[in-house]
Amino acid sequence: MSTLTDKSSSPSRWLTRGVLGIGLASLFSDWGHEAATSILPAFLASLGAPPMALGIIEGVADGLSSFSKLAGGWIAGHAHWRKPTGIIGYLATALSTFGYAFTHSWPAVLLLRGLGWIGRGSRGPSRDTLLADSVDPGQAGRAFGFERSMDTLGAVAGPLCAALLLGVLGAREVLRWTLLPGLLAAAVFVFLAPKGHAIEGHAAPGLAAGIRGLPKSFWRFLAGVFAHGIGDFAPTLLILRATQILTWRVGAARAAPLAIVLYLAHNIVNAAASYPAGALGDRLGKRGLLALGYFVAVASFLGFAMVRRPALPLLAFLFALAGVHGGFQASLEKSLAAELLPRSLRGAGFGVLATANGIGDLVSSIIVGALWTTVGPAAGFLYAAVFSALGGILVLASGRGRAKQVSPVADSL
Repeated sequence: MSTLTDKSSSPSRWLTRGVLGIGLASLFSDWGHEAATSILPAFLASLGAPPMALGIIEGVADGLSSFSKLAGGWIAGHAHWRKPTGIIGYLATALSTFGYAFTHSWPAVLLLRGLGWIGRGSRGPSRDTLLADSVDPGQAGRAFGFERSMDTLGAVAGPLCAALLLGVLGAREVLRWTLLPGLLAAAVFVFLAPKGHAIEGHAAPGLAAGIRGLPKSFWRFLAGVFAHGIGDFAPTLLILRATQILTWRVGAARAAPLAIVLYLAHNIVNAAASYPAGALGDRLGKRGLLALGYFVAVASFLGFAMVRRPALPLLAFLFALAGVHGGFQASLEKSLAAELLPRSLRGAGFGVLATANGIGDLVSSIIVGALWTTVGPAAGFLYAAVFSALGGILVLASGRGRAKQVSPVADSL
């Protein structure tokens, strides 16, 4: 049962019921929508969509998600709305992903992807605030690392299931199947995720007031996150690039399944890196490790840009580097934000953080897709590498300001 605690009585165990419930919801949700994501490039190709369409779909969906995240930050400031928002968000993602199976044009996929990502974005700040409030501030890296690991294990299970089922059921049946894990995510969140707990005597600020109240140290950190986000495109473009390269080497029939396997390996590495990154961040400091994760992305993008038609082992290595980057980014960005934000402003802060990432995804996916179509894939990857490097430099230069912490609400298994 959830209880209000102070630092001296904070639980020694970071794996609370809330952390476990949120982690399982992330696992099942990603299981469903990542199964769809892994076959989306091939599915769009079967509809006759050009490479730019994939960039538009991912960019516009992420842009819509970013605005919903900003609203979600305001919602997360109201403690009693956090859990219902999470439930609705998981259901929206599940139903929209299921809907891909009934589309016959890429604009229809764009519409459903946008609706699903609005639900995904709006639930994010509430979920992150509930997670941060479930542990002691000194254990935030472990909690967010665990949630990210569970999220990415779902992203491993999704492409694996898609690869196994694709040859048996076909793309549309695989997309219909994604409804099952999506509904499980919502059910787990209903029964295990904690309820929001308001701070006694504290009224939730309005959206504008909450944003104005965010500390300067958070804004300096956010500048680096945003610069990196402008270069951090959707991973479906990695799948598309691998499919193109492998088609030249092994033929179209084998290229799509092999590209899904590479994406699966990317997600395995991502999952394996997430918890260690968060735990190391708790001990060694999160800022430097986050910048290191950004620089790993630079190495991966430069590899994709400069190596012409790489062999399968080199492709796997580049996908693995991208996976390391993803694990470090997701675990350390949010846990560092929790460290910089006072508890009363966490909802607004997580909303602004998610919005910055969402706008970055919108810009990066569209620009990389456009450069890819008009100039060539190397131009898109070089663009991504430049802004990822800039993000790492700005994060390192952002200082070490830390907001005064307020004891969280902790619940135990």
